[in-house]
Amino acid sequence: MSAFNKRIALMVAGIAVSLSGCSMMKGDDETAQAEPVSQPMNVIDITAIDRAPVEPDDDDESASQGMDAYGAIGQPPLYSSVQGAYKGRPLTKHIGDYVKNMTQDLIANMEYVNEKTPIGVTHFALIDTDLQTTDLLGRQMAESFVHELHKFRVPVIDFKATDYIRITTDGDFVLSRDYLELSSGLPIEYVLTGTMAKHQGGVLVNARILGIESRAVVASAQMLVPFYVVDALIPSDGSQQNGMRDGVRLSRG
Repeated sequence: MSAFNKRIALMVAGIAVSLSGCSMMKGDDETAQAEPVSQPMNVIDITAIDRAPVEPDDDDESASQGMDAYGAIGQPPLYSSVQGAYKGRPLTKHIGDYVKNMTQDLIANMEYVNEKTPIGVTHFALIDTDLQTTDLLGRQMAESFVHELHKFRVPVIDFKATDYIRITTDGDFVLSRDYLELSSGLPIEYVLTGTMAKHQGGVLVNARILGIESRAVVASAQMLVPFYVVDALIPSDGSQQNGMRDGVRLSRG
């Protein structure tokens, strides 16, 4: 074989080797692509799931405003974890909306109470105390229950009402917290009361109607009120609880 033919044969052999190498590399790439890629750990944002927007409804005004299931406009960044003034997006639902749902539960399983059995409503106590302590939420829930029960035509007696109107420089008042000014002979047969427990996502409220004489539970309801709805209640002096005021923790030196 001549030198020229030998060079041609070597060139052909080199091309064949390079082509086979490319095919092997391509096969390796396809094998690598075919192998399953390990997925990262699936981290679920419970806040995003819990606060998913409401499904659009033609008759629902909240859908057009972008409200979530709790009535907050838009997507709040986080649940509130401290008591105080609500500083997030504006709310369209308040504690009265949750009391309305609880009242419906009470009416659904209520026994013996009717339009002829007067009922009184007391403040809701903090469950981890001696049951003699409440807060702004417990007071407002009692006021909301008075309204909701009256809507169901359940006779409600406001035992904090006096038999006179007190006229002062601060206003005209008929309600009082001084038991000496109140009547002790009111015809109350049942009382609505309850407890509250702090929860990771809000305040767990337990409501029940008791017989004054029998102490028997004739109706009950339970609901979790989100923290940011509770935090929307602001004390009359505008301060926050837990020593917070205007976002600053105050301490006496």
